Amino acid sequence: MENHRWIIQEKPESFKVQMLAQKLNSMPLPLAEILVRRNIETFDAAKNFFRPSLEKLHSPFLMKGMEEAVNRILRLEGTKEKVLIYGDYDVDGTTSVALVCSFFRHLDIQFDYYIPDRYSEGYGVSQKGVEYAFDNGYSLIIALDCGIKAHEKVDWANSKNIDFIICDHHTPAETLPNALAVLDPKRQDCLYPFKELSGCGIGFKLCQAIAKKKELPPALVYELLDLTAISIACDIVPMVGENRILAFHGLQLIQESPRSGIKTLFPDDFNNEITISDLVFIVGPRINAAGRIKHGKHAVALLLASEEEADDLGVGLEEHNTNRKALDKEITAEALSMIADDESLKEAKSTVVFSEHWHKGVVGIVASRLTETYYRPTVVLTEHDGQVGGSVRSVKGFDVYQALLKCQDHLIQFGGHKYAAGLTIEKSKINAFRNKFEEAVRELILPEQLIPCIEIDAEMKLGEITPKFYRLLQQMAPFGPGNKKPVFISKAVMNAGYSKLVGTDKKHLKLMVQQGDHKLEGIGFNQADWFDQWCEGLPFDLVYTIEENTWRGVFKLQLNVKAMRLSKDAQ
Repeated sequence: MENHRWIIQEKPESFKVQMLAQKLNSMPLPLAEILVRRNIETFDAAKNFFRPSLEKLHSPFLMKGMEEAVNRILRLEGTKEKVLIYGDYDVDGTTSVALVCSFFRHLDIQFDYYIPDRYSEGYGVSQKGVEYAFDNGYSLIIALDCGIKAHEKVDWANSKNIDFIICDHHTPAETLPNALAVLDPKRQDCLYPFKELSGCGIGFKLCQAIAKKKELPPALVYELLDLTAISIACDIVPMVGENRILAFHGLQLIQESPRSGIKTLFPDDFNNEITISDLVFIVGPRINAAGRIKHGKHAVALLLASEEEADDLGVGLEEHNTNRKALDKEITAEALSMIADDESLKEAKSTVVFSEHWHKGVVGIVASRLTETYYRPTVVLTEHDGQVGGSVRSVKGFDVYQALLKCQDHLIQFGGHKYAAGLTIEKSKINAFRNKFEEAVRELILPEQLIPCIEIDAEMKLGEITPKFYRLLQQMAPFGPGNKKPVFISKAVMNAGYSKLVGTDKKHLKLMVQQGDHKLEGIGFNQADWFDQWCEGLPFDLVYTIEENTWRGVFKLQLNVKAMRLSKDAQ
């Protein structure tokens, strides 16, 4: 039943924790400990963290190429020149395009947008897209969330007298495309202080720079923070520095004054305070569904829509998402059955599955589902227009890109990073690739990387979990990479009675937890296997996050139990 490695973070230096707690009006030590571990050690650092200010955003003109980009764009004003705003079909790409289009409505510039087709054009700047610009008389292309490796496409555009401005956040190659301007904090000669902006974040900085140059009201740029927050959440960029500021204020904007298109992406009965998780699990999949099932341009149209237009477009996107979920569920079930029936996979360190009829748009999601179930590097392949392609997902700590490098003789092409990749392959080479990938994973992976780990921030006594503590904890939001929602452990807690199995399939464990005189409710999703031992009254260690549960208008704190095990004294 115990299937996690528990990693309890080392305690930071005690005097730093004590000093910070004192400076912050006797902040509870577990929270001060977490802050120090996240490099927040002074009063000023804590103030900036808890009160993110838009005034702390860096000047956009610190970004290499920004002056050239702004000057070229402003030369379009009042002329017959046209600009094509180009972005990818995923959440970061479509929000980037919607953001720049929203801002350009305030300028005297002729513009339109272009989203490549996921299946006929693929990821990034496509030849078809550049040819569209040429055929339709565009003299400038602004590429958002893509373009940093589009050397040939940019050269072709230059030969047709089309200028390129690239706004990307991916790591460049050794040489940059020959564009008029390349805005990317990760380029080696760029001194911009914050390197981890999303693609949409780069688009935001471009609009911010144009507004500064034209002395427009900052409010015209700040009304774009909603789209920026969605991209930050869904592209899983670090929730630190400028990203934290942008996401914090973007969430507020979505909460208080959502644009019509975003409003339609939430269920009608949704009335909670909006969090980063809501953007990731509610908004993101619906935006992505357009590109997966039909075309990403429908997502941009919704994000730019008036109130009258938004309802119909939102219904269409919801239909795409419903179709996506049905395909996801069906293909995942089929793939799981395939794995269960394959004896060779029982002792394998990797998974490679293929079916020629699976929908290309959801194989990445299915690969993630299989990785969650079997916790090993996974490749899901399907056939589309006579070519086999697929998605690769990894487990924590394992560089799947290095494994693919060892298999490159079996592949037509591949690309990606440590934890996720895509590839194309000849159908006749699938079995050879499966064997080579397994060999590569066995060679490179460490035994512990095949066991999911749970990282624990601090130990808590149940008596320390109070409404005041929870209010302070919530002020650490928005949560994301680099500022994850704190995970706690309480040791030797007992069953206080009233525990039961819940859910339609009785897979979840509803707990009443006691430590000394203090009791708290808890919910352990998919923890039903512990029910019998828990009810025996033995002491347990629980790993959990703290959340607020609302039932019939009554708010209660509860533990969301991530893992549990018998305490050492009970073993």
